[in-house]
Amino acid sequence: MKELDVKRQLSRVKRASKRRSIQLIISFSFTIVSILSMAFMTFAFYTNYINTAKATAIENNKQVIEQISWNLNSYLKNMMRISDSMYYNVIKNLDLTSDTMNKEMDLLYEANKDNLISIACISQDGALISAAPIATRKAGVDFTDQSWFSSTEERIENFHFSSPHVQNMFESSNYRYYWVVSLTRSVDLNYMGYNRRGILLVDMNYSAIEQMFSRVNKGGTGYVYLIDSEGEIIYHPKQKAIYTGLVNENNTLAATYEDGNHIERFEGKERSIIVKTVGYTGWKIVSVVPSKDLAAPYNQLRAFMLIIITVTIFLIVYGNIFISKIVTDPIRRLEDSLNYIEHGKFDESDIYIGGSHEIRHLGRTIKSLVGQMHKLMDERVKEQKEKRKSELNALQAQINPHFLYNTLDSVIWMIEAEKYPEAISMIKSLASLFRISLSKGNNIITIKDEITHARNYLAIQKVRYKNRFEANIEIDPEIENCVTIKLIIQPLIENAIYHAVGEMEDDGLIDIKGYEKDGDIYIEVIDNGMGIPQDVLDNLLTEKTESKGKGSGIGLWNINQRINLYFKEDYGLKLYSELDEGTRAVIRLPKLTMEEYLGGEGNEK
Repeated sequence: MKELDVKRQLSRVKRASKRRSIQLIISFSFTIVSILSMAFMTFAFYTNYINTAKATAIENNKQVIEQISWNLNSYLKNMMRISDSMYYNVIKNLDLTSDTMNKEMDLLYEANKDNLISIACISQDGALISAAPIATRKAGVDFTDQSWFSSTEERIENFHFSSPHVQNMFESSNYRYYWVVSLTRSVDLNYMGYNRRGILLVDMNYSAIEQMFSRVNKGGTGYVYLIDSEGEIIYHPKQKAIYTGLVNENNTLAATYEDGNHIERFEGKERSIIVKTVGYTGWKIVSVVPSKDLAAPYNQLRAFMLIIITVTIFLIVYGNIFISKIVTDPIRRLEDSLNYIEHGKFDESDIYIGGSHEIRHLGRTIKSLVGQMHKLMDERVKEQKEKRKSELNALQAQINPHFLYNTLDSVIWMIEAEKYPEAISMIKSLASLFRISLSKGNNIITIKDEITHARNYLAIQKVRYKNRFEANIEIDPEIENCVTIKLIIQPLIENAIYHAVGEMEDDGLIDIKGYEKDGDIYIEVIDNGMGIPQDVLDNLLTEKTESKGKGSGIGLWNINQRINLYFKEDYGLKLYSELDEGTRAVIRLPKLTMEEYLGGEGNEK
């Protein structure tokens, strides 16, 4: 029967365990599956959306490139029309042996001066035929040394566009020279029916191109720049930084790209490149957009999706918590009961008993355990109190015999020396000492009584030592009614006399001070003796030594131990000494009146 009952109980436990395991698995699996499904759908949607956004951004950049290409083409065609007008309408109709083109060139310049810096016609040998608005060449300037001159001479059938440069070949009254892009072509010059080749120079205002690109680069992401067919930069928003080497650009490689969209990695970053070639010139407009910036305008969408995901996850988790709470609430309440025990609150009525049969059984078992712990702790506390009382009595007993023996020695010495009045005075002081020492069996007395005890002891010893030393007592009146352990100052005075000032000739000094500092009470006994070697000083409070010579050998250790037992290890005795300077003993006590001590923690001791 017993074996059958055990099997039934095990069967019930297994079924209960399986039910709980299933609940845990369903709850955990539901949370994980829900979050993973939502994460997958969000990732798929977001990825598709971002790819679409990138494609849209690239398409928008292409439209921008098309627009700026159209504007630049229009501008260049206008410059070419100016060149055609000057060549076909003016130069071809002139006989330069008798005619000049100065008037027509001036009129053409005035009509287009917003987009032009200068127009000039130069002969094949580098002679200046005509120029507007300034027709004076600077001294030392040789047109044939100019790059635009040599490139035109090499291919006389084409228009030629130079890279940006400062046009400073002509005299300027205000000494201002401008950045230009030079448009040149080869022309035939008529001299009495004979044709001689020359070059027509049209200096386009570079600022017009610069403004055209600056407007595009003001907004949006990335930037647009312009290069010639060799990759030389015509315009770049960071042109000065590039020339000074502060910024790099992949312009040489961009010159090799076909028109269209490209993806490149430059300086460790992926970029989307769109290239568009400008007709007639071979120039290329290059749009650069870092790949990470393509989806930058959609940060708001990301934030919104993050909020939705966060809220959804919160609802899923909250739902699972709510459901699991119904199942686990009895266990949680029992756990709270155990927390009370962990924090030292051993109240049996706080132990929760409820929920399923197993949890109720566990609660009753814990309640029974707490009851047994109560009983054991009470017995342990009682045992510790008795032990501590015995230790304190033993420590106290170590002081009294020692003091009595030394005092009686002094009385005997005085009687033998027939100093009866002094002996009577010492016996009276001794009687006063023992009245305070007994203190009706109390180990805790006021500082005032302890100081009275010390005064009587000093009176006895000054008589014995024939006033070889002086003693000063300065006690703050504010601390006189605070409590102390009896017989902790007298042993310090005893040590100061026996080991410091007792053998000195009339210049021995003992100072006893009492004061409050940082909420605690400090009592100091200071002598001007020979001091204590450091190796000895280090052991005085940590070892219980045997009595040697006149001293007890246990007084200092005894004092520190008694203070530790009464007021914990935060308080006690510390020693400071310097050879040939003296020794300072410092007692630290809590600031408590007798009422506070008896009504608080001291009463428990």
